[in-house]
Amino acid sequence: MRITTLIENTRSDDKDGLNAEHGLSLHISFHQKTILFDTGASDSFSQNAERLEIDLSTVNAAVLSHHHYDHGGGLPLFFALNSDAKVYLKKPPDGECYFKALLFRKRSIGLEKHLSKIYPTRFAFIDEFTEILPDVYAFTNIGNAYPKPKGNRYLYVKRGPHWRLDNFAHELIIAIKENGELVVFTGCSHSGMLNMIDTVAKKFNGIPIKAVIGGFHLIGLSRRNTMAGSKSEIQNLARKILDYPVQSVYTGHCTGQKAYAVLKSVLGEKLQHLHTGTIIEI
Repeated sequence: MRITTLIENTRSDDKDGLNAEHGLSLHISFHQKTILFDTGASDSFSQNAERLEIDLSTVNAAVLSHHHYDHGGGLPLFFALNSDAKVYLKKPPDGECYFKALLFRKRSIGLEKHLSKIYPTRFAFIDEFTEILPDVYAFTNIGNAYPKPKGNRYLYVKRGPHWRLDNFAHELIIAIKENGELVVFTGCSHSGMLNMIDTVAKKFNGIPIKAVIGGFHLIGLSRRNTMAGSKSEIQNLARKILDYPVQSVYTGHCTGQKAYAVLKSVLGEKLQHLHTGTIIEI
């Protein structure tokens, strides 16, 4: 399996020709099939794909991890480039997604609502465990054995004049089984990275997890580079990862640099950073 990071917040030192933005997009190639997992916030994922000689027109399936712009903002261009692949996702929340903090600071962070009407045949809404391609599994019901990230306290759904905290019922996970092992893709992990690992581990009891890849939403306020949680809480989270049969972890985007350093202090070489242009061969 080959995973190419088309978009992440930062760029690898040897990838000067690539764009970086606040978002995530991964191109996954295995068994002569290709999957696009999220599209980042804009068209940049496709520009990077072209520079990396990745043909998005041949993607067999796309997956949207959740309904935020930094993971699905590039969907219109993907539809223009690829005329066949379905986009697998959960139904959108009942209202508009917002970031809201510090009394007056708020901004919309949702997807364009009209996309499903413009491309009605391209979206495949799922609400149960689904094998979207052979050995590619989407998990739509994520467990709650562990707390969700504290950074979720800034994320709301607004319907009319009413605001409520987002419960992230619109989030999903995918896991790919290859050679008797699993690779798990988490998007932003608003449901909690440990809950996602736990959900997959319980479904595929006894099967090793070769890698967990994605954002973990451990950042608080990104402009202030804060952690959503204490150092000890994030250390404990990292220790809990070691209770599962996880061989390696790749993270970036909404994890945050401070939280990454804390995770690294516990996980050591088991943990690696994602950057725009990072290629993982598993």
